[in-house]
Amino acid sequence: MKHKILTTVIAGAMLSLGHAPAAQADNLTLCWAAWDPANALVELSKGFEEESGHTMSFEFVPWTSFADRMLNELNSGGNLCDLMIGDSQWIGGAAESGQYIKLNDFFDAEGITMDDFIPATVVGYAEWPKNSPNYWALPAFGDVVGWTYRKDWFSRPELQEEFKSTYGWDLDVPETFEQLQQIAEFFQGREIDGNTVYGAAIYTERGSEGITMGAMDVLYSFGFQYEDPENPYSLDGFVNSPESVAGLEFYKTLYDCCSPPGSSNAYMTENIDAYTSGQVALQMNFAFIWPGIHTDANVGGDRSGYFPNPAGPNGDQFAQLGGQGISVVANSDSVDAALEYIKWFAQPEVQAKWWELGGYSALRAVVEDPGFATSQPYAQTFLDSMAIVKDFWAEPSYASLLQATQRRFHDYVIAGNGTAQEALDGLVEDWVEVFEDEGKL
Repeated sequence: MKHKILTTVIAGAMLSLGHAPAAQADNLTLCWAAWDPANALVELSKGFEEESGHTMSFEFVPWTSFADRMLNELNSGGNLCDLMIGDSQWIGGAAESGQYIKLNDFFDAEGITMDDFIPATVVGYAEWPKNSPNYWALPAFGDVVGWTYRKDWFSRPELQEEFKSTYGWDLDVPETFEQLQQIAEFFQGREIDGNTVYGAAIYTERGSEGITMGAMDVLYSFGFQYEDPENPYSLDGFVNSPESVAGLEFYKTLYDCCSPPGSSNAYMTENIDAYTSGQVALQMNFAFIWPGIHTDANVGGDRSGYFPNPAGPNGDQFAQLGGQGISVVANSDSVDAALEYIKWFAQPEVQAKWWELGGYSALRAVVEDPGFATSQPYAQTFLDSMAIVKDFWAEPSYASLLQATQRRFHDYVIAGNGTAQEALDGLVEDWVEVFEDEGKL
């Protein structure tokens, strides 16, 4: 109740002030994960400091502890963060708990429209409830799981010849997951330039969200659905459908056949290391890594290529949404200044600079510019990937839903316990219990 009252008071103050700039300079703290895009945001934000007179501080937390640290901050009612670039799955809980300020009135007053942003990022990063015009964030960083591959290895004539004689098609970017597995099998244990290499680095991490992001990235294209489209929160027969089972079995097969040694608890950083050190031919990872790959001394330039998630056995093609929106924290002592930052960040010229610095803009004026697709070697893959995204639950109970998924997937895929059917049947039981506790079933 305290948060709801605070939000109402703030909204009234915003309207009475007309969102005018704060009379005095404030020091704003922006909270996000500690990764390369955060460094780009620090550089970008210097422009805001110059224009506004405010100063910016940053609280960046490693991904493996980001959710725990920042959700604790929000849930405890802390005021460390004035601006939060929170994960897409947090939006429901933060909205219903009054931890983020609803931005509709502010957007209307400032002429900011969600029609100007990639539709998937509006649904994923800004809306709660989903598919309703209720906005709690501005899309800040578009991201999606895609693939990086050793283009230089693929182009070697002797490997091309051997691959085609073995599999009957040209060694190239895979169009299906079956083809991706064949490529991974082909490179697994192969010697290249005197080194033993492996097939594919995929997500297997158990402690935060890693194996969920990786397995779901595959399951979507096999036919997995979170619920009955006609009956929300009806899970049985969808989460654990034959198609879902086949997808999870495939993910385990890919791990068993084709991952590098010591990769039973790998997420973003571990996959980057495996790829840039020359261990693997393929890397599953979020698109945020591509600027760094392109400039890497070992694998950058024409040595690497990029492709979107392949299609499943029935032709379905989806990819796991990443990325975040930027929100104003309700407990901030500098709400007006934080709103100034949102307004500044939404400007097309700022968003264009964001892309130049290595951030992934979600503004349509940037990504639909005729020159965008050729502006970087990975730009077209980013566009293709963002067109096929799906996301994990954004329910207020998402943390409980995620913990159950991590446990079920890791126990089956990595530890080899039970069957895929048993893992998904168990996941249905876990999720039903969560939704029953919430009164949704």
